[in-house]
Amino acid sequence: MAEHNDLGKLGEKRAQEYLSSNGYQIRHCNWFCGKLELDIVAEKDGWLVVVEVKTRSTDTFEDPKEAINLKKIRNLVNAAHEYIFQYDWEGETRFDIISVIPHGESFSIDHIEDAFLPPGM
Repeated sequence: MAEHNDLGKLGEKRAQEYLSSNGYQIRHCNWFCGKLELDIVAEKDGWLVVVEVKTRSTDTFEDPKEAINLKKIRNLVNAAHEYIFQYDWEGETRFDIISVIPHGESFSIDHIEDAFLPPGM
């Protein structure tokens, strides 16, 4: 596996640990709908929380949050719509972003709750 894939998997693992330690119940990780993927689907306080994880080896070139463009948002919203339909979710839903950047043996985690609204909202 390529080094960037290993880093991405490690970042997702750190994000899951962070969410769990902050009271989120992890429902699914790497949930696929065709070619679309939701990194983490969690639940907290009656909310379904769709979390996009962005891991970078450094924040020098691009902040991980800036990698979420309109096309990515549309893909996340479409996959979340299918998830909600398949699991008959009837509560509120929000989209969060967690950026993970390694610093030696530790990681810096930035959690942005309610990071964006679906297009057209």
